[in-house]
Amino acid sequence: MPDDAGHAEGLLESLRNLAKTFVALVQTRIEIFASEIDEERARLAKIAVLAVIAAFCLGLAVVLLVLLVVVVFWDTNRLLAIGVISAVFALGSFVALLGLRSVIRQRPKFLAATLAELRKDAKELDRK
Repeated sequence: MPDDAGHAEGLLESLRNLAKTFVALVQTRIEIFASEIDEERARLAKIAVLAVIAAFCLGLAVVLLVLLVVVVFWDTNRLLAIGVISAVFALGSFVALLGLRSVIRQRPKFLAATLAELRKDAKELDRK
């Protein structure tokens, strides 16, 4: 009978340790997930603020530049000046769109570290 009590206590202790390990594993994965969410949120907020500032400044500069060029060429070739400026802006927007597409394609996969850790966990469980 004493052996059965010791065996039961050992089994309960093993189950308790297994539960503690599982809780620690889940906690670690949730912390990684939360960290990645915070990093992504901060990165997107920074990108948004910089994009708004850049767009505002660039828009104002473009308007003033167009006005300057049209005023300079008012008496000689104002239509040609407007056409050339339009072509330059169209080319600039095309290049910007290509750059945007490249940035979107090269961005890191969302929650990549969390998914990698979960894959490692699954492999470890499969081996045992």
